[in-house]
Amino acid sequence: MIWCIIMAGGTGSRFWPVSNSDKPKQFLDVMGTGRTMLQTTYRRCADLCPRENIIIVTGEQYVDLVHQQIGDLLPHQVLGEPMRRNTAPCIAYAAAVVASMDPDATLIVSPSDHAIFQEHKFKADLLQAVDTVKHNDWIITLGVQPVNPNTTYGYIQRGSRPSIPSVKNLHHVVTFTEKPPVEMARQFIASGEFYWNAGLFVWTLPVLRDAYRKHLPAVADAFLDTPLPDSHHGLEQLYAQCEGISVDEGIMEKASNVHVLTASFGWSDVETWESLYNASQRDTNGNAIQGNVFTYDTHNCMIDLPDSTTAVIQGLDGFIVAADNGTLMICRRDKEEMTFRFSSDIELKKLIDRK
Repeated sequence: MIWCIIMAGGTGSRFWPVSNSDKPKQFLDVMGTGRTMLQTTYRRCADLCPRENIIIVTGEQYVDLVHQQIGDLLPHQVLGEPMRRNTAPCIAYAAAVVASMDPDATLIVSPSDHAIFQEHKFKADLLQAVDTVKHNDWIITLGVQPVNPNTTYGYIQRGSRPSIPSVKNLHHVVTFTEKPPVEMARQFIASGEFYWNAGLFVWTLPVLRDAYRKHLPAVADAFLDTPLPDSHHGLEQLYAQCEGISVDEGIMEKASNVHVLTASFGWSDVETWESLYNASQRDTNGNAIQGNVFTYDTHNCMIDLPDSTTAVIQGLDGFIVAADNGTLMICRRDKEEMTFRFSSDIELKKLIDRK
């Protein structure tokens, strides 16, 4: 059967002040759709598999929040991680839970906080990937055709096509490159051989287990080759012995059976205010606005304010204006990186104040 693993462990460090450690981006209605990003991802996965086959992995401090946003979840469907160890242990933990119920499962692994456009094409692409891995011992990742030299995304270099005439948009993977400098990103796009890494993976459970045993044996030993502990302390010990490593670095960059399927749908990781601006609808002056906002002589701005606030903005061009939790941020769109350290300092102060 098909199972979906939703990774929802982000802590809200890069979408401040709307997203923060108390309520990260995946639990917010960032796109203004009336649903949080997690709710949207869950609904999308429910089109691919039975609802009881969806597993959400999150930080243990967010387990209650998951249950609040998505009702009627069974106990196995929400897994709380006792500590952050990146995506490789996260996926292994969920895979171990699936293995106890369906040893031959096909797994779709998805981030919880990415924007997908043209969802009917998303479903078709994922089902095509599922059908392909059922008949081949492969790992398939989804690659998005790049439209600009974005330096916040990972890139996948495609190679030759496998000998499957019915699948035209599938290639062997040559390399993964994480967040290249802008000149390298430009070269990637000019070559026509590279895709953005959408963080979507499809593999069968036996192939996943083999990949972990070969490339991350300590993680495989902790989660996949021994029964999961039945206590919180035991789970903490497992996580403590695992290195913090992404599945991209730990497996995808090393495995020889990884293929990339060209995505036919639109995609954004919505990791920054700039990426949200690019993914949002804009008015005739180039402004992307959420909230009760009146603009005059204002152009090319990303504005996100609470519904409880009425704002009048005049004379800005190319700015981010965002507020939540009693904090207002105004900065130039091209200087957004400078706010990350400041927001981290604010979050650190909040943690200190709580103690």
